[in-house]
Amino acid sequence: MLALCLIRASGADLPRLLSLDQAIRLAIERNPLIQAARSEILISEGDLVAASKRLNPAFTLESENYPYFQTNPGPFFSNQEITARVDYEIQTRGRRKLRTEVARRAVEMQKSLYDDRLRQLRLEVQRAYYQVVLARSNLNVAKTVLEQTDRVIELNRVRYEQGAISELELTRVEVERLRFVDDVFQSELALRNAKAALLALLNADDLGADFDVVGELPVSDPAKETGVPWGASLGELRRIAFQNRADLRAAIEQERRADTETRLQRAIRSPNVTVGAGYKRNGPVNSLIFGVTVPLRVFNRNQGGILRADAERRRAASLAAAVRKQIELELQKAWNAVEINRKRVEYIEKQQLRKAEEASTVTLAAYRLGGAPLMDLLDAQRRYRETVRIYNQALYDERVSLYELAGVLGIGTGDR
Repeated sequence: MLALCLIRASGADLPRLLSLDQAIRLAIERNPLIQAARSEILISEGDLVAASKRLNPAFTLESENYPYFQTNPGPFFSNQEITARVDYEIQTRGRRKLRTEVARRAVEMQKSLYDDRLRQLRLEVQRAYYQVVLARSNLNVAKTVLEQTDRVIELNRVRYEQGAISELELTRVEVERLRFVDDVFQSELALRNAKAALLALLNADDLGADFDVVGELPVSDPAKETGVPWGASLGELRRIAFQNRADLRAAIEQERRADTETRLQRAIRSPNVTVGAGYKRNGPVNSLIFGVTVPLRVFNRNQGGILRADAERRRAASLAAAVRKQIELELQKAWNAVEINRKRVEYIEKQQLRKAEEASTVTLAAYRLGGAPLMDLLDAQRRYRETVRIYNQALYDERVSLYELAGVLGIGTGDR
């Protein structure tokens, strides 16, 4: 059960005991980059609304030939020419439809970029979260070794007072204590910095707030925790990545948008037609007027716009191909990291960890009984500390590599 104590984060409350799912949810709700990405979607939707609207008609009212400077100009409406007309520009070759399609593609692209930002943020939170777990584990190891050293120092003081050991041996272990105390300080610093990095992703007001996280480093069920289909081949995983990755969808939408923009620029070569009609009063004579205006595209037929659109279309196609290749590379690296880190953890567990624990325990017991020299005890403690730290780092790397593989596949990143 989570603690009821809360910390403040951007005007809202965060639990002091934080789970990974809570951290991801809160980051999505409060991270300013995610909020900015949401605003980008709204901006593009505004452009879509503007692009879908028809052009406004124009109303013109003119008065001509009124003899204002004559001594007797006569009646106002009977002694001048008054024209009232309405003109409307007709967009040709489906220009409004193409412009709307371009804006709609831009909206879809921004939504895909938002989903990709979610994917990246999720992975950043997972890394930062387990950095806290790693730092906490290392701190516990450092404190355990320091406690063992303090017990040895107390034992040596008793022995020294009894004359069983020399003052030099007591001084050696007291000097060696500095190494283990410094290790505790370094571990506390790493833990505080890891917590601050996680709080920054959650947009917390106080980056120095104290809290704890739920979870341990070993991965109990990779398929359940990450959602990666472990029975799938590398080729099948590549297909899943191409299907799920939001940055690839964004690149494809950009390519489609550029293609539609090219067709729009070609349509702009044809001029719009403006039609008008109105009423004209010339003295006592009333009449109707009609008009058609067609721009003559003699010098400028939008050659520059067409060239630019063609270049943007080719660039978008190249960028989409680059994204596909980048996804392949990320997948291969993540796959390699999962395999190597799993072997690394298994090797340390089977070959090194138990030996280091046994060596430390046996040497400590032997030293207490007077059967082992002090240097052997200190060496055993140092080896145990380093082995456990390496093991913790291997567990962290294994877990993060699993999350990275899930991120490459685009699994669990559709929260909007």
